[in-house]
Amino acid sequence: MVVVPRQGGELAVGGPAEQVTEAWLANRRLSEHTRAAYRRDVSAWLAWCAERGADPLRVSFLDVNAYARGLESLKLAPATVARKLSGLSSWYDFLMKIRAIDANPVAGADRPYVSRDHSATLGLAPEEVDALLAAAASAGVRHFAVMTILADLGLRVGELVGLDLGDLGWERGHRTVRFVGKGGKQRRRALTPAASAALDGYLAVRGDAEGPLFVTSTGGRLDRHAVFRLIRRLAGEAGIQEADRLSPHSLRHAFATAARAEGVPLEDVQDAMGHADPRTTRRYDRDRHNLDRDPAYMIAAARARRAGG
Repeated sequence: MVVVPRQGGELAVGGPAEQVTEAWLANRRLSEHTRAAYRRDVSAWLAWCAERGADPLRVSFLDVNAYARGLESLKLAPATVARKLSGLSSWYDFLMKIRAIDANPVAGADRPYVSRDHSATLGLAPEEVDALLAAAASAGVRHFAVMTILADLGLRVGELVGLDLGDLGWERGHRTVRFVGKGGKQRRRALTPAASAALDGYLAVRGDAEGPLFVTSTGGRLDRHAVFRLIRRLAGEAGIQEADRLSPHSLRHAFATAARAEGVPLEDVQDAMGHADPRTTRRYDRDRHNLDRDPAYMIAAARARRAGG
């Protein structure tokens, strides 16, 4: 049972605050990466309150606004500030549910506007993805397998590094990979022939011992930071502009954009990427404003066929 002081009590970093945070996280389906980010966000907020002698249980939306403006002064992206406030809002909602507070101070705060139609992640053109994969092929079988799976399946980096050897399988003639997606959802995807071949090349070197699918030279699990460094190094070797701004998410963007450009229905891309909201998928589609895809052309063509028939 989590014991939290009622309003007027003290809630600071450590002790009851950590208990509350862990109880809150335990009641949500989140990846370990997201849990760690939320812990950092709550700790940063509590530290900010402590520096100003503010009781987190008695702050108002004005305090939250001041905190948000401070984050913005650090040149954090609006989406980053909005995410941090969203996590705090969820934390305070939990405090309301356990009756530690009567109102959520984040609810009335002035959150930065973040367009659902825009993403700050730098994308890649299909030709740049090809060049990146060529550089990966020259760098080694593990690097090539990592980049090919990211490019062909559009996985999140956390989903990729969380894979175990036992997650590989077969289903109705498809070679598959199972993983835990965002929100703790169990998902499975089919491996393309290219991804399957790249994976086989890597497994021939890795061996069939149990454990993480992608391992370091010392046998530990490959982490997201290593994948970030890898894609930037390979992009630099491939001559891709702004290589130092790329991330594994750039390949996820490229996957969505290429799929839509090839005519894959939005619903299928949404399912493949594990998005609950189709608007999220559309944000990744960098070619969505291409006038060649204006439905007016299809409607006019259909009218012309009827008139000609």
